[in-house]
Amino acid sequence: MSRRPLIAVPARFSASASALRFGADVTARALLDAVYAAGGEPLVVHPVAPGAAVDPAEIAERLWYADGVLLPGGGDLAAHWSGQEPHATQYDVDEEQDAFDLAIARHALGAGLPLLAICRGNQVVNVALGGDLIQDLGERTHRHVVHEIEVLPDARLAELIGASPRISCYHHQGIARTGEGLRAVAHSADGVIEAVELEESRGWYVGVQWHPEDTAASDPAQAAVFGALVEAARAHRAGQLASSSSS
Repeated sequence: MSRRPLIAVPARFSASASALRFGADVTARALLDAVYAAGGEPLVVHPVAPGAAVDPAEIAERLWYADGVLLPGGGDLAAHWSGQEPHATQYDVDEEQDAFDLAIARHALGAGLPLLAICRGNQVVNVALGGDLIQDLGERTHRHVVHEIEVLPDARLAELIGASPRISCYHHQGIARTGEGLRAVAHSADGVIEAVELEESRGWYVGVQWHPEDTAASDPAQAAVFGALVEAARAHRAGQLASSSSS
């Protein structure tokens, strides 16, 4: 039996966690469950970016094993990364976390690693590619909300989740100007960009603004998002093995 594709998942810093006395690295169990149920092996990566600086070579060395990457949700990015002013509603901003996630995104895209970006992760990739964010959605409520979205028929996502899926979201920021090469492929009824894809990419990439892990255990469409990541990671690994054996 071939091994499960290895999916690197950057951890999130937490000031406290049950059964731990101090700060912790955490990841949503539902997220890891969804990757595992799809056939992947999720591996949580400890974020390290002293002084909010990261050596790209170190990121490449640390992720040598990864067949794919999943950038999860979390707190807000510091506004300065996208050249913007901070908003009063920002929360859980951590510059070391930001720098690490941005470096992970750039490495995955540059190396052609399959990459699924969720909520904050979606925003990280957008900023890494030169885009910016709506710093607060204001009266457009996207916290603790389940609603339908419209997906473009020619989008990769449409094949996975259909044209009008119901999604679970929790966010107060969103994509404003899309980064280089990104195309908005799904929107909510109030105009918020709910998903993006890269028009040209070395590897598989999908970015979603909602949390597919919330309902992946009961909704095959949301589970399919993780299945697509794992299958892309499996294909990437097979390509790497074929390349190394022929060299």
